[in-house]
Amino acid sequence: MSAHTVDENSRPEPDKELVAIADYVTDSEDYNELAYETARLCLMDALGCAVLALNYPACTKLLGPIIPGTEVPVGARVPGTSYLLDPILAAFNIGTLVRWLDYNDTWLAAEWGHPSDNLGAILAVTDYLSRKALHEGKAPLVVKDVLYSMIKAHEIQGILALENSFNRLGFDHVILVKIASTAVATYLLGGSKEEIINALSQAWLDGAALRTYRHAPNAGSRKSWAAGDATSRAVRLAWLTRLGEMGYPSVLTAKKWGFYDSLMQGKPLKRSQAFGAYVMENVLFKISYPAEFHAQTAVECAVKLHPNVKQRLNEIEKISLTTHESAIRIISKSGPLHNPADRDHCLQYMVAVALLEGDLTADHYENNYASNPRIDELRNKMSVEENKQFSKDYLDPEKRSIANSIQIYFKDGSKTDKVTVEYPIGHRRRRKDGIPLLYQKFEKNMTTLYPDKHVQELLALFKEADKLENMPVNELMDRFVK
Repeated sequence: MSAHTVDENSRPEPDKELVAIADYVTDSEDYNELAYETARLCLMDALGCAVLALNYPACTKLLGPIIPGTEVPVGARVPGTSYLLDPILAAFNIGTLVRWLDYNDTWLAAEWGHPSDNLGAILAVTDYLSRKALHEGKAPLVVKDVLYSMIKAHEIQGILALENSFNRLGFDHVILVKIASTAVATYLLGGSKEEIINALSQAWLDGAALRTYRHAPNAGSRKSWAAGDATSRAVRLAWLTRLGEMGYPSVLTAKKWGFYDSLMQGKPLKRSQAFGAYVMENVLFKISYPAEFHAQTAVECAVKLHPNVKQRLNEIEKISLTTHESAIRIISKSGPLHNPADRDHCLQYMVAVALLEGDLTADHYENNYASNPRIDELRNKMSVEENKQFSKDYLDPEKRSIANSIQIYFKDGSKTDKVTVEYPIGHRRRRKDGIPLLYQKFEKNMTTLYPDKHVQELLALFKEADKLENMPVNELMDRFVK
């Protein structure tokens, strides 16, 4: 007879990473001026991205109540619409709008992602709680509470991303959005440290979504609503936990059935840096182009080359792209591109458009523009190679560059200079130059939906830190009703 191992059923203490996150979320230590200033800019930028996304029917068809006409007496607003939804559905709506055009802030490390995706949960919950408080005759939350929660969520997502590459296992980075949003949403809903640990265990139990929808040959629009889905799930798990749903203390470390053994090949999460405000202070803004961030500097290189090649497109023999390993693994692709989501994750497509137009906008991913045969003519002339130093500097915590180079060779034997850009305009090293452009980006996005007078009022509000921080969350969200 064969012997069978008997499972030990003693309830363990919670996994240390669950405890570390819960400790950080419940820690009431405040942050410095830089963290709050950057959070204010992130909030402004994310709301601008959300408004711009409303111009695209593929996005707007996903918004609103599940059953048309459904109303909730006390809920959360969806920017740029008249919708007032329950906070779980509102999180999906807001998160989807913020992420749709791949234009909100970014964090690049062993794992990458977009920390302001967490605003789906943060804005939905804080707006709902503010309206509920007013309904009960209590004081609402203010925008500083939103900024404080953003710093927390940015940090959880970003610090876990520094040394843990879920993408190498085939999983999508939105798992970290769900983890960060679950922790912060539970706290905002009044959860104790124990309840935050319980909710986090539920989020890890969900496992991870596959990255299939971000890569050839299956890239598609789910990548634009995956973060909204993650924030909505986070609010749902936080809500269930506050109703008394139990937790699973060894969700990460349980032998055979835990997250590590089931999904991470037995390897634990790595975290060599304490939680603070590092991520918010160093976050990357997408300012110039709605493009996957690994391509931002490549597009900037192409825009710089545009004046030198626009009259010589038919003379081009070869376009040499030199980049870092992550860009090659994530966005370098050949062959047909089937939809806008496919195109905005193709390095060669983005460079081709920038060479042709001297710019890159969200409209350039749409089918009408993509039918231009010159795009594929240029793509077919491109070669992509890794620069080992670029790859090394990408992971260097003192640099965190996202470098790309482009050089163009012509049929007559001549060539352009090699143009290299190491840091995109939204990088902390270029933050001084980037902030004025970030305001311009917000203003431009707002004008796609609101009259100029209202746009200027919103712009002025985000430039008045004290006024904004002390504004009730519901009042801010009401400013975006359309």
